[in-house]
Amino acid sequence: MNTGRNLTTAMSNTPDAPVSLQVVSQRQQLRDFLALPHRLYASDPAWIAPLNFMKREQMSQANHFFDHARWRAWVAYRGTEPAGRITAQIDEMHLQQHNDKVGYFGMLEAVDVAVVAPLLVAAQDWLRAEGMREVRGPFNLHVNDEVGLLVEGFETPPYVMMGHALPWYGAAVEAGGFSGAKDLLAYHVRPDFEAPRVMERLAKRVSGRVRVRSLRRKQLSEDAAIMLDIFNDAWQDNWGFVPLAAQEWAETVSMLTKLMPDDYIQIAEYDGEPVAFIVALPNLNEAARDLNGRLLPFGWAKLLWRLKVRHPKTARVPLMGVRKSLQHSRLGPTLAFMVIDAVRKALHARGVQDVEMGWILEDNDGMCNIIETIGGEAYKRYRVYQKEL
Repeated sequence: MNTGRNLTTAMSNTPDAPVSLQVVSQRQQLRDFLALPHRLYASDPAWIAPLNFMKREQMSQANHFFDHARWRAWVAYRGTEPAGRITAQIDEMHLQQHNDKVGYFGMLEAVDVAVVAPLLVAAQDWLRAEGMREVRGPFNLHVNDEVGLLVEGFETPPYVMMGHALPWYGAAVEAGGFSGAKDLLAYHVRPDFEAPRVMERLAKRVSGRVRVRSLRRKQLSEDAAIMLDIFNDAWQDNWGFVPLAAQEWAETVSMLTKLMPDDYIQIAEYDGEPVAFIVALPNLNEAARDLNGRLLPFGWAKLLWRLKVRHPKTARVPLMGVRKSLQHSRLGPTLAFMVIDAVRKALHARGVQDVEMGWILEDNDGMCNIIETIGGEAYKRYRVYQKEL
């Protein structure tokens, strides 16, 4: 399939054809599902094609999310041409954590508003039939993955593991009876920021008791378990929180550490006990921007050279956590600053010029204040929508 074909041209022969939906159950439907964004965003200079193999794996049983989730995906066709897509999913870990009846929708794409409406209806009908009483999304595919619909910041490219969207999507979702549940922010930070004096003073006071260190590659399993434990403790009161599953996290760490230096992960120990961590990722989207999602025949070589030798000039901080018991003490923000400063130095040493920190819940005042104190500016906004079924 020619994924670079202009969608307007492709659809011009059937503009008034009725919209029909098909459940993704065969290889061709999956191809259509995955190819649609390439066509929708062909003329959008800010869009970056995700790596095809990663998206195929995300939709396969190799994704351990499906060990604790059930789901369905649809492709909308206008005539014979793919015109939209959506997923609906139910995460058993979410249901166990929150004791509610909330299902998700995700991966929404469409050529126009008329296609969005039946896609949202299909997702809602399936979730309702599965016993859910509320739908929330978009989650692609879950709360620890790509979350929210871009509603501000369309003019800049998405960083790795962050979504992009057409500007009218938000209004189309709201026209379907959905309302905003939470807004998430992505911050832009320069790694050469000057540390605030108050933070430096607080860090100096505890320097004898706090040690910030890089990931230990020879003890990768141990450090992965440490980060998992801190994350699940630190984030447990956050809106929509679902614990990271041990197997999913171990595989994620194993994959990421093949692409990044050890000092892009920093762990803080207080009196010898791990209490905080931060993860920075080289911006895979920058390195893959001209590959159009393809790694064959020479994409692999280009990508590895750009990641390992040239090093991307942009990076993203997707994860940071401070143990819950310390978050509302003076030590909490001090630890957050210390791990940020440690990873900042690692990024700056490799020539990184811009860092995205996110996503951050808009009402997470403590974290927003810390990031803004070091010069961070919110430059993208994502919105999670919800609706009663």
